[in-house]
Amino acid sequence: MVFDRVLGNYKLVDLTATLDEKLPGSWPTHIPFQKKVWNWYKEYFTEWLILDEHTGTHFDAPSHFIPKPDTGLPYASAIGNTTGEYVNIGQLMGVTAVIDVTELNGIGKNGESPYIDAQHILVWEEENGTIQPDSIVLFYSGWDKYYVAGEEGNKYAYNPIVKKEGPGWPAPNVAAIELLIERGVKCVGTDGTSMGSVQDGLPVHVTGLSKGLLYVEALTNLDKLNVKGDYFIFLPLKVAGSSGGPGRAIAFVK
Repeated sequence: MVFDRVLGNYKLVDLTATLDEKLPGSWPTHIPFQKKVWNWYKEYFTEWLILDEHTGTHFDAPSHFIPKPDTGLPYASAIGNTTGEYVNIGQLMGVTAVIDVTELNGIGKNGESPYIDAQHILVWEEENGTIQPDSIVLFYSGWDKYYVAGEEGNKYAYNPIVKKEGPGWPAPNVAAIELLIERGVKCVGTDGTSMGSVQDGLPVHVTGLSKGLLYVEALTNLDKLNVKGDYFIFLPLKVAGSSGGPGRAIAFVK
């Protein structure tokens, strides 16, 4: 295989959450993911899908929270014209820096996310060196352990968001995102449900997306990556006028 010849010294790791109606891949207050059989081997098999753009492993384009400048809406600016099909996909690939924040998993108040703050990043840099421009920073919290079917899977999003029961996923605060912007980071990913916190998801989204940062959310298997130096790729569906979209995330691991 060409992969073996060119990248034989690397291991390929799938960082993508599976989409299934039994899994908690949809935001619980949005339309749920659905798939239905359209044709069952009357020559071929195919299904049709219904999915929110922010289902499963997906990315946020600037237009997700930043309106176009002619709308007159809060936070409107020219970067709001950057819908999914216009995003530079080169921003969604690069060398990784994986910041372990598993200490925060499960410690928040009911219906609230514990915050990943700038200090978590600075401590990582003390041990691993300053985060380089154009890096892909991935927050590894272990929250993907709740991406399962059944009652345990309700902890992933439904319980903290809807029932205000149990802590939410660890999420960066504005200071953390501002520090990554200062470092020249182009893309930030998380194995949490969202980059925004349960209690207030707006500020972090506006802060990053308004500066052209891209977010990849609902990743999995970040525990299989090295602390730095692997190569991350996320390739989203190319949908005109979109606010982002699902795709496949992988890493080439040394």
